[in-house]
Amino acid sequence: MPLPERPGFFSRWLPRVFGCHCRPDRSFFFRGRQLPLCARCTGQLAGILLAVPWGAAFGFPPAWACGALLLPLAADGFLQALTPYESTNPRRLATGVLFGFGLAALFALSTRWVFLRGAAWGAALAGRGAL
Repeated sequence: MPLPERPGFFSRWLPRVFGCHCRPDRSFFFRGRQLPLCARCTGQLAGILLAVPWGAAFGFPPAWACGALLLPLAADGFLQALTPYESTNPRRLATGVLFGFGLAALFALSTRWVFLRGAAWGAALAGRGAL
Protein backbone atom coordinates (compact mmCIF):
# COMPACT_ATOMS: atom_id res chain seq x y z
CA MET A 1 0.00 0.00 0.00
CA PRO A 2 1.65 3.28 -1.05
CA LEU A 3 1.90 6.15 1.39
CA PRO A 4 -0.40 9.08 0.65
CA GLU A 5 1.04 12.11 -1.11
CA ARG A 6 -0.78 14.66 1.03
CA PRO A 7 0.01 14.78 4.73
CA GLY A 8 -2.85 13.37 6.74
CA PHE A 9 -4.02 13.99 10.25
CA PHE A 10 -1.12 12.21 11.96
CA SER A 11 1.52 13.67 9.69
CA ARG A 12 0.24 17.13 10.45
CA TRP A 13 -0.46 16.89 14.18
CA LEU A 14 2.06 14.43 15.62
CA PRO A 15 5.03 16.76 15.09
CA ARG A 16 3.10 19.59 16.73
CA VAL A 17 2.04 17.52 19.72
CA PHE A 18 5.57 16.22 20.28
CA GLY A 19 7.33 19.47 19.41
CA CYS A 20 9.33 17.50 16.85
CA HIS A 21 11.90 19.14 14.60
CA CYS A 22 11.41 16.43 11.91
CA ARG A 23 14.99 16.71 10.66
CA PRO A 24 15.51 14.23 7.81
CA ASP A 25 18.94 13.16 9.10
CA ARG A 26 17.37 12.23 12.44
CA SER A 27 14.27 10.52 11.06
CA PHE A 28 13.39 7.10 9.75
CA PHE A 29 12.14 6.55 6.21
CA PHE A 30 9.64 3.98 4.99
CA ARG A 31 9.40 3.27 1.26
CA GLY A 32 11.33 6.42 0.53
CA ARG A 33 9.07 8.66 2.62
CA GLN A 34 10.06 10.33 5.86
CA LEU A 35 8.00 9.33 8.90
CA PRO A 36 6.17 12.25 10.55
CA LEU A 37 8.35 12.12 13.69
CA CYS A 38 12.10 12.00 14.22
CA ALA A 39 13.64 8.84 15.69
CA ARG A 40 13.52 10.13 19.29
CA CYS A 41 9.90 11.26 19.09
CA THR A 42 8.95 8.00 17.36
CA GLY A 43 10.47 6.18 20.32
CA GLN A 44 8.57 8.37 22.78
CA LEU A 45 5.29 7.63 21.00
CA ALA A 46 6.09 3.90 21.00
CA GLY A 47 6.94 4.01 24.71
CA ILE A 48 3.74 5.84 25.57
CA LEU A 49 1.67 3.37 23.55
CA LEU A 50 3.54 0.43 25.11
CA ALA A 51 3.02 1.69 28.67
CA VAL A 52 -0.76 1.45 28.48
CA PRO A 53 -1.10 -2.32 27.91
CA TRP A 54 1.98 -3.02 30.06
CA GLY A 55 0.47 -1.15 33.00
CA ALA A 56 -2.87 -2.91 32.57
CA ALA A 57 -1.24 -6.35 32.40
CA PHE A 58 1.64 -6.08 34.87
CA GLY A 59 1.24 -2.79 36.73
CA PHE A 60 3.77 0.01 36.64
CA PRO A 61 7.19 0.03 38.21
CA PRO A 62 7.72 2.28 41.25
CA ALA A 63 7.93 6.02 40.62
CA TRP A 64 11.69 6.14 41.23
CA ALA A 65 12.23 3.51 38.50
CA CYS A 66 9.97 5.41 36.11
CA GLY A 67 11.97 8.55 36.83
CA ALA A 68 15.18 6.65 36.10
CA LEU A 69 13.78 5.72 32.68
CA LEU A 70 13.80 9.43 31.79
CA LEU A 71 17.54 9.81 32.36
CA PRO A 72 19.00 8.06 29.27
CA LEU A 73 17.22 10.45 26.90
CA ALA A 74 18.26 13.47 28.94
CA ALA A 75 21.87 12.26 29.09
CA ASP A 76 22.00 11.48 25.37
CA GLY A 77 20.44 14.83 24.46
CA PHE A 78 22.66 16.90 26.75
CA LEU A 79 25.78 15.01 25.71
CA GLN A 80 24.91 15.65 22.08
CA ALA A 81 24.18 19.35 22.72
CA LEU A 82 27.28 20.05 24.80
CA THR A 83 29.94 17.96 23.03
CA PRO A 84 30.86 16.97 19.47
CA TYR A 85 29.22 13.57 20.14
CA GLU A 86 26.50 12.70 17.61
CA SER A 87 23.91 10.13 18.63
CA THR A 88 22.56 7.52 16.22
CA ASN A 89 18.94 7.01 15.20
CA PRO A 90 18.73 3.54 16.84
CA ARG A 91 20.02 5.06 20.12
CA ARG A 92 17.57 7.95 19.80
CA LEU A 93 14.76 5.45 19.25
CA ALA A 94 15.79 3.35 22.28
CA THR A 95 16.14 6.33 24.63
CA GLY A 96 12.83 7.68 23.33
CA VAL A 97 11.04 4.39 24.10
CA LEU A 98 12.41 4.39 27.66
CA PHE A 99 11.46 8.05 28.12
CA GLY A 100 7.96 7.60 26.70
CA PHE A 101 7.30 4.56 28.88
CA GLY A 102 8.63 6.29 31.99
CA LEU A 103 6.68 9.47 31.32
CA ALA A 104 3.39 7.65 30.70
CA ALA A 105 3.92 5.48 33.76
CA LEU A 106 4.68 8.51 35.95
CA PHE A 107 1.54 10.19 34.63
CA ALA A 108 -0.55 7.09 35.43
CA LEU A 109 1.01 6.69 38.89
CA SER A 110 0.53 10.36 39.77
CA THR A 111 -3.05 10.31 38.51
CA ARG A 112 -3.76 7.25 40.66
CA TRP A 113 -2.08 8.87 43.68
CA VAL A 114 -4.15 12.05 43.33
CA PHE A 115 -7.35 10.05 42.90
CA LEU A 116 -6.68 7.91 45.99
CA ARG A 117 -5.69 10.94 48.10
CA GLY A 118 -8.79 12.79 46.95
CA ALA A 119 -11.00 9.82 47.76
CA ALA A 120 -9.44 9.52 51.22
CA TRP A 121 -9.84 13.24 51.82
CA GLY A 122 -13.46 13.11 50.67
CA ALA A 123 -14.15 10.13 52.93
CA ALA A 124 -12.57 11.94 55.87
CA LEU A 125 -14.70 15.01 55.22
CA ALA A 126 -17.84 12.89 54.86
CA GLY A 127 -17.06 11.15 58.17
CA ARG A 128 -16.97 14.50 59.96
CA GLY A 129 -20.26 15.56 58.45
CA ALA A 130 -18.65 18.28 56.37
CA LEU A 131 -20.27 17.18 53.13
